Amino acid sequence: MLRENANDLLAFLAVARERSFTKAAGKLGVSQSALSHTIRALEARLGLRLLTRTTRSVSPTEAGQRLVETVGPHFEEIEFELAALSDLRDTPAGKIRINAMDHALEFILWPVLKPFLAQYPDISVEVCCDYGFVDIAAQGFDAGVRLGEDVAQGMIATRIGPDMRMAVVGSPAYFADRTVPETPRDLTEHQCNNLRLPTNGGLYTWEFKKDQESLNVRVSGQVTFNGVYPLLKAALDGLGLSYIPEDLVAPHLADGRLVQVLEDWSAPFSGFHLYYPSRRQASPAFALLLDALRYRG
Repeated sequence: MLRENANDLLAFLAVARERSFTKAAGKLGVSQSALSHTIRALEARLGLRLLTRTTRSVSPTEAGQRLVETVGPHFEEIEFELAALSDLRDTPAGKIRINAMDHALEFILWPVLKPFLAQYPDISVEVCCDYGFVDIAAQGFDAGVRLGEDVAQGMIATRIGPDMRMAVVGSPAYFADRTVPETPRDLTEHQCNNLRLPTNGGLYTWEFKKDQESLNVRVSGQVTFNGVYPLLKAALDGLGLSYIPEDLVAPHLADGRLVQVLEDWSAPFSGFHLYYPSRRQASPAFALLLDALRYRG
């Protein structure tokens, strides 16, 4: 019975976690129709419905959720132990999946990954760029990258980047016929480009601090994006002011394509950290990457 159900259970877990037959089929490398047949066969053998299907979504039933919570972790441990066998190899090998923002990928991960992958050709790395706060264990990631203040409790976190600052920037053309804001409160008189966060669906509040005063400002403008790179382009194109990481805009400040304002209100904060579940032992490949990424200041 176990042998018969093992592959079908893996298929079910993929659908339950992805909440989509299409995404799960792509991840498993099978057709959607074959995957649907597999799940129906498993449900028939168990005599239970495991998934609730609608035209728009798929979600686990009570029985399905119980399987996800009780059986899922065991499969994760099996996969981990199989990957850990690479410890017996002369050359470290394995696949590492990381969830990170595109900004962290470009400025922190990629400068390290490029030489790291050349040095260890049997190690592969998959990076999923995402601004949402995902459950990395449930989604099958080995680690996530977020700002230090955003790392979830119960995770082991290692600093992989320096402190950061945000910058309010606009193009010289934008300021040609507008006054420069002197305090964050003046932003209400300006066109500001917003960032919408996927986790709660709300607009990102611009945060400022000077001496002992802290201000959170909700801004408005004509455009809203879900990533920092479109915000940078909007500022460069004169659409308004953008609030984005200072390291991202530094080259454009240097060549005069952007102007920074309210610089004295931009306080440093904890930079990027790599975090991972404490219950897992690090594989040799992951330990090597973690050491390569570790920020040594």
